[in-house]
Amino acid sequence: MIRIAFLAPAGAMHRAGGNFGKSLHYAPLTLTTLAALVPEEIETELSIHDETVEKIDPDLEADLICITVITGTAPRCYRYADYFRSRGITVALGGVHVSMLPEEAAQHADILFTGFSEQTFPQMIRDFAKGEAKPRYHQEEGYSLIGRPMPRRYLLKKDGYITTATLEAVRGCSYPCTFCAYPTAFGRTVYERNVDEVLREVEALQSRILVFPDVNLMANRAYAKALFTALIPYKKQWLGLVTSSIGLDDEMLDLFEKSGCRGLLIGFESITQDAQSFINKGVNHVKDYKELMKKLHSRGILVQGCFAFGSDEEDPSVFEKTVEMVEEIRIDLPRYSILTPFPKTRLYADLEAQGRIFERDWAMYDVEHCVFTPKNMTVEQLEEGITWAWEQTYSFRSIFQRLKPFRHAPWLSLPLNFGYKGYADKYHRYTREVMTDNRDIPEVRA
Repeated sequence: MIRIAFLAPAGAMHRAGGNFGKSLHYAPLTLTTLAALVPEEIETELSIHDETVEKIDPDLEADLICITVITGTAPRCYRYADYFRSRGITVALGGVHVSMLPEEAAQHADILFTGFSEQTFPQMIRDFAKGEAKPRYHQEEGYSLIGRPMPRRYLLKKDGYITTATLEAVRGCSYPCTFCAYPTAFGRTVYERNVDEVLREVEALQSRILVFPDVNLMANRAYAKALFTALIPYKKQWLGLVTSSIGLDDEMLDLFEKSGCRGLLIGFESITQDAQSFINKGVNHVKDYKELMKKLHSRGILVQGCFAFGSDEEDPSVFEKTVEMVEEIRIDLPRYSILTPFPKTRLYADLEAQGRIFERDWAMYDVEHCVFTPKNMTVEQLEEGITWAWEQTYSFRSIFQRLKPFRHAPWLSLPLNFGYKGYADKYHRYTREVMTDNRDIPEVRA
C-alpha cells in the first residue's frame, strides 16, 4: 500500500481563514485530476489537502507527497517540501512555477514534473512502486487530453467550495500577452477534449450548474460551437472564461445563451487602449466594452470583468476612471489586480532589463501586490489606488448601482458581490509581513 498525499498550499489572502471566502471559491481540478491518474493496478491510499479550505497537517503520514506550485505560493510550497523531506517522505513538485523555474524547484524536490503530467504522472507512480522513480519527468511528445479519466472529486472536502462541479474542455491559449505565465510555462498549443467525453462528465456530475475554468473557451471557435450545441439538450447553467472578442460574434453569443451560459469572466485589463498595446493584448478594444456589456446582459449573462493596474500607459487617474467605467457599463463582478511580471515572461524580462523589479520574494507575486517600479506613478500610489478601487467598487452604493434593476440572475450576482465586499474590506490587511510569513510550517527536522 502506497500512501499518496496531494497538497495545494495557498498564499495568505486565499488560505482558509483569509479573505477569499467560500462564496468566491470553486473546486480546482489539478489535484483531483492527478489522483485519477494513479494506476488502478497499484494499491494506494489517496488524500487531498487544499489549503484554501483547510489547514495542512504537518504530521500527515504519507510515502509520497505531490505538491502543485504557482509563483505566489512557491516559498510556502518549498517550505512544506523541505519539511516533509526532512521527515523522510519523498516529495514531487509540479505546476506552472516549476515548469518556468525547474532548477530552482529542484532544490526542494526528489521528483520534478515540467509541462503537463497526464502521461508522465502514471509512469512516475509505477516507477515509484518499483523504487525506481526518476528525478525528472517532462511532458511527452504527442500529448493529448483524449481519454483522460474523470477527476476523483470524492477526495475533496466538498463543503469548503461553492461548487465541485468544475470540468475542463479546453486547455491552453494562443494569445501572446506579455504578462501571462501560462504560455511561458506550457507553450501556446491549445488542447481539446473529445466533446463526447466532456458530455459524459457533465452527466456524471449531476449538477444543475457547471463551471469551466478553462483559460479561453473560445480558443477554437469550431470546437466551442460543437461543444455548446451539444450541451443544449442537457438544460444546464454554466460559467466560463472567454476574451472580449466574444462581442464580435453574435452567433456564438446566441449559442452561449441557448446552452445555458449565466456568467463569463473577461480580462478587460485596462480602460485605456494604449495599455492594451503595452501588454500585447490587441484582442481588447476599450471603445467596445459598453456595447459588449449590453449584448451579454440582453442574453442574461453576468460578467466578471478583470482589470490589472500598473501599465506604463497608466497614471494615478486610472483608478477613479476605472471605477467610473465599471459603474457606467454595469460590470456585475469587477475584479482588480496589479500587473505582475511572472518569471520568464516577456514582461519580466523587459522590466528586469530596465532595473525596475525590486521584489524578489515570490510570495508577493500574487497579482495583488506591487513588485516593480511603475513608470507614471509611485509604488505607494499604485497600492493605495487599487485598495481605494476595491473599497469604492464594493461599497453598498456601487453594488446596487451596478446591479439594479436586478434582472440578471440576482441569485448569483448578489452573493458574489457580497463575497467580494468581504474581500475588499479586508484587502488592506495583507501587508508584505503577512504575505511572507510561513512560520506556521515547522522547521526542517535535523
